[in-house]
Amino acid sequence: MIENCLSFKQMCEKFECTARTLRHYEEIELLFPLKEDRSRWYGKREITRMKLIMKGRRFGFPLEGIRRWLLMYESDKNNDEQILAWIEMATNQIEELKAKRMNLDQSIKELKSLRDYSVKSIKDGSPSL
Repeated sequence: MIENCLSFKQMCEKFECTARTLRHYEEIELLFPLKEDRSRWYGKREITRMKLIMKGRRFGFPLEGIRRWLLMYESDKNNDEQILAWIEMATNQIEELKAKRMNLDQSIKELKSLRDYSVKSIKDGSPSL
């Protein structure tokens, strides 16, 4: 075991992800674990990257967007251009999430209406959808 590192299994447990997900992030080069024989070990850098990946997924970013975010995060210096790119990326994602929320709200409203109609139809003695 490499000191202060998490094993593959520990990473899966810590981030509540499947082994397949973790391997996928390695395959697409979002994570770069240390390899010792057949074992993989995740140090502080990889744990931080995984935290950002999981946060990016929760925000709904595509994996390529997360890759750009990781590159910005790890840059030696944050310049105005990078920060402006991040702001644009975040703004676009916020707008996309708002649109999804609107669609979900509409779907919920329609489904409730259909459900309520069905409940009423049963009470009235003429069940229908």
